[in-house]
Amino acid sequence: MQKQHNRSWLKQYPVTTVQSFDIPEENLYSLLETTTEKYGQQLAIIYEEERLTYKQLKDQVDRLANAWKRLGATKGERLGLMVSNHPIYVICYYAALKLGLIIVQINPLYTSRELLEISHDADLNYIIAEPVNLEKITNLQTSFVFKHIFVTEPSLEASGVPNIPSLITNATPLSEEACSIIAKEEIAVIQYTGGTTGTKKGAMLTHFNLLANVLQSKALYGDRMGFGEETILTATPLYHVYGMTSGMNLGIYIGAVNVLVNKFETEKVLKIIQAHRPTFFPGVPKMYHAFVHYPKIDSYDLTCFKMCSSGSAPLPIEIIKKFEQLTGVTLGEGYGLSETSPTTHRNPPGGKLKIGSIGIPVPKTDCRIVDDDGEDLPEKTVGELLIRGPQVMLGYWKKPEETKHALRDGWLHTGDLATMDEDGYFYIVGRKKEMILVGGFNVYPQEVEGVLYEHPDVLEAAVVGIPDQQAGEIVKAFIVPKDGRTINMMELQYFCYQNLTRYKVPKQFELIDALPRNTVGKVLKRILLAEAKN
Repeated sequence: MQKQHNRSWLKQYPVTTVQSFDIPEENLYSLLETTTEKYGQQLAIIYEEERLTYKQLKDQVDRLANAWKRLGATKGERLGLMVSNHPIYVICYYAALKLGLIIVQINPLYTSRELLEISHDADLNYIIAEPVNLEKITNLQTSFVFKHIFVTEPSLEASGVPNIPSLITNATPLSEEACSIIAKEEIAVIQYTGGTTGTKKGAMLTHFNLLANVLQSKALYGDRMGFGEETILTATPLYHVYGMTSGMNLGIYIGAVNVLVNKFETEKVLKIIQAHRPTFFPGVPKMYHAFVHYPKIDSYDLTCFKMCSSGSAPLPIEIIKKFEQLTGVTLGEGYGLSETSPTTHRNPPGGKLKIGSIGIPVPKTDCRIVDDDGEDLPEKTVGELLIRGPQVMLGYWKKPEETKHALRDGWLHTGDLATMDEDGYFYIVGRKKEMILVGGFNVYPQEVEGVLYEHPDVLEAAVVGIPDQQAGEIVKAFIVPKDGRTINMMELQYFCYQNLTRYKVPKQFELIDALPRNTVGKVLKRILLAEAKN
């Protein structure tokens, strides 16, 4: 009989807390609509010198929705959002939701190669980008044609390309209600992640999935997070699923002031904290690492925080302890996936905190730990983590076989190895897949290896992740050169920078005579990993 390891939540909180919210089956745009009715005159966004109230934010969202509608945008079309943290991001995101467009979140640092892969796979109809990336996009036009390209601001390099501020200014608000959708079946966001093959997969997150995870997060924080009272420091990129939900969507749901940080620079962010006194910070490990190791950290007052969370990668215990000493606030580690909107686990604020644990399942989430045969394992036994809940994706975009493999018998098979203790707290102990986590971002070895194999002097290549105190892991490449060829490592790294986003580029290279293989020719990466750690 299958055990559903959710009992720990019931130990920490009353059953009524877990079951006290329903998930509305409506357009995700409703978050903005409802909050504007309650807190319309309150600040919604602070970005550098710019300020927007909720009423102003909704007005701009509705104007942009009308502008796009007049250009022919229709429900179900895909809109690529390739923008850094900026009010324009939030405006475009919610305008797209109102029209029933499907948002495809894209890292602005992607290379032309990576952008083309996503554009083809998602069959993008529209794309929004900063002017600096316009050349990258227009260069794709020989291989892929967009219906419309939009830029975030007018500029010389984007002359003649429609820009979002002008579209907003020249349109009237769309008075119609948000597009009617079937919340459990219709996609709000396609969030790309990598597969074990290195091929990008688009996790289809429905309106219901994303609403669910917002409500689950709020239920987790309970009365510690008040409506219309909080200020959220959003430095995690909004195109990252963690920033999208824990920063933007949760913030809008509770009527918070969202302080957007375009680029994380330690001193700059510390000054923002001093100026705006945020109460909640959903960060990633490298941000916390930067804070505690900043030489002048003692000259800044960080006691404004009520809650801080960390996601996307494991956080070293010493960093947690140092940050808590600086702030006096409990730093709660958690766990999530692109496929789960993203949060599934969190150390409960106010409950028992176990450093090194990802905590307990968020409300309405069931978990199992199973062996290779799918049989449930006892406590303190390592097995694969399976998840079931309303935040679990619909499937992978245009990949039925990958979907069938990931979603079996109603459970998401995470590919992560975990264990659970006697209190129902979970611990991630490894990965069945070979994914590397660099600063909270996924790096898939085969994608990097594919680029390395394209270099004319490389015969063979294998990529592994090795521990790094700041980034969590860094990428190391083992290279076998072709006979008679000499490889210049700096030139090889530059070659990688031309074809991969910066965080995917190997930081270490090692020349070897041959890759270790088993009797059927499979590369034994465990041997390479052991050598890399020595």
